[in-house]
Amino acid sequence: MANRLEKERSPYLLQHADNPVDWYPWCPEAFARARAEDKPVFLSIGYATCHWCHVMARESFADEKVAQILNRHFISIKVDREERPDVDAVYMDVCTALNGSGGWPLTVILTPEQQPFFAGTYLPRESRGQALGLIPLLTAVAVKWETDRQSLLLAGQEITRHIRAAQPLGQGQPDGELLRRAVEQLRASYDRDYGGFGTAPKFPAAHTLLFLLRYAALAEDKPVRAMVEHTLQQMYRGGIFDHIGGGFARYSTDREWLAPHFEKTLYDNALLALAYTEAWQAGHLALYREVAEATLDYCLRELAAEDGGFYSGQDADSDGQEGKYYLFSPDELDAVLGPEQGRHFCECYDITPEGNFHGRSIPNLLLNPRWQLLPEGYANMRERLREYRCGRASLGTDRKRLTGWNGLLLMALARAARVFADPRYAHQARELGRFLLETAGAAQPEALQAVCYQADGPVLPAQLDDYAFCALGLLELYALDYDSNLLLHAEALAEQILQHFADEDGGFFRTSDTAEALIKRPKEQFDGALPSGNSAVAVLLDQLARLSGKERWRQAAQQQLEQLCRSADRYPAGSAFGLIALLPLLYPSRELVCVCRELPALLHSVTQRYAPELSVLVKRPEDRKLAAFAPFTEGMVMQGGKASFYPCVGGVCSLPFTEELQDFS
Repeated sequence: MANRLEKERSPYLLQHADNPVDWYPWCPEAFARARAEDKPVFLSIGYATCHWCHVMARESFADEKVAQILNRHFISIKVDREERPDVDAVYMDVCTALNGSGGWPLTVILTPEQQPFFAGTYLPRESRGQALGLIPLLTAVAVKWETDRQSLLLAGQEITRHIRAAQPLGQGQPDGELLRRAVEQLRASYDRDYGGFGTAPKFPAAHTLLFLLRYAALAEDKPVRAMVEHTLQQMYRGGIFDHIGGGFARYSTDREWLAPHFEKTLYDNALLALAYTEAWQAGHLALYREVAEATLDYCLRELAAEDGGFYSGQDADSDGQEGKYYLFSPDELDAVLGPEQGRHFCECYDITPEGNFHGRSIPNLLLNPRWQLLPEGYANMRERLREYRCGRASLGTDRKRLTGWNGLLLMALARAARVFADPRYAHQARELGRFLLETAGAAQPEALQAVCYQADGPVLPAQLDDYAFCALGLLELYALDYDSNLLLHAEALAEQILQHFADEDGGFFRTSDTAEALIKRPKEQFDGALPSGNSAVAVLLDQLARLSGKERWRQAAQQQLEQLCRSADRYPAGSAFGLIALLPLLYPSRELVCVCRELPALLHSVTQRYAPELSVLVKRPEDRKLAAFAPFTEGMVMQGGKASFYPCVGGVCSLPFTEELQDFS
């Protein structure tokens, strides 16, 4: 019998609509019932493509005994973390504070006033060794709620006070010392054997790679660039990269990048495509372009929605088994490719009878010494295997479209379109920009939506990273088309951030001042799987300040950077994406305005180079909107009727020149 979740639009909530558990979505009615019936609240947070969420659902939430306990003694709430990242952020803070780490599924038990007194992650149905089981936990809490409720209420109050307490700020300043410490911290955690940072599980951390790429280019630091390149190459060689269909899994369960957690998310693939594209810009190694294109092509093929925008991700499981979709055996290769090609492919991609993952094989190039020189015929073999794989099993797709994640993909598509001169990516970038402006509401920032379903689905108010990532995507799209409207839209989104998300003590909250009040208004200072909203805002404000020349944005950028540096003082590497905004203060920035009717060849030459310090505006004689965004361009005109360039370096401007007279290098 279906529960209340059958009326929801979230793919994750719909996965639980047939559970015997009497689930509520996150809503006032659930807490009102908890108060009326004097029961604690059982809160479960996950997402549609999460493997361990599926495991817990099969083991526990589909189980009649578990359901009886929950329905009798608790009010149960199921939350999609991607639909309500604010709720997830609050209670993930609790889990991390209590346990030192977090993850999904997130399991929390609350008072009817939303105050938590237990938090954990995956729980098996019954206790296993040292692992607490869900049934014993629920039974113990139910008894304690009846016999010693006051201790639970006091624990909830104390935990709530703890997470509400302001975190002390350090003394970090926007200077070279903080930047140096960030780089040294990353260098210290760098895995010299396999690339990446830390040990297993190992995450791609594309936003950290973007910071290091830009730092290495500006500081001319070859060892740092080598760290990035080694990481990009090893990730490509490993099983975390889908050699058959393109794109990356969310993380590797081992140090070597071999065995991934097989789910794929839009945000990871967007950021990784951008990182590989920037790496190609900086050195023109063909491999990086191939990986960037394969990753973007995966998104276009598998995640694109017919009516615009991109879905959130694809499942780790197929037919109830983790990774089944991605695994192969030698017999399958022989059947699909024929004995000779099958044998060559198995030798190339480490597909063996014994396998490297539960008796089957994840294709990878980690043992192939000639991984950089694969013959051309392998591309055809991979495509045949991809088509075979599609017919062999199916993957679940989370069909919600998140504004922030689509903004990240817009950044990647627009950059790839520009630097690869690829009209297909250009078309897709423009279509995605149109989707964000028209459907997601970026053209009316006060109505920006965080989640977009089909036309009959719900919309939710945008949160900080939705505004920031969307605006950054629009600025990257401007660098492709030089449409002044995009600058004005990005500026309007930033205005909303300043008006509705600012903390009077510095920085920005995740939620706006009109959002639902939770036990804490979340404010994320450190990067996680994605750049934090505060990191993204620092980069956004820096770009607006450099492009517009407006004092308003310069001051806002400076204030945000000072706040970010203070909060990041103890571990600056944890805010690496935000520290991209620190680079222009330490390395001379360059600004270039091109006044022209048709884009000149010199402009293309300049913008093709990897120059993270360079900001470019294009003014066309008929454009009256650019001056509204960048007033300093008002008096700039074409010299002698020719395309003219107005350069500034390190805050010092030079006389304009035409294409025939000078190169801007």
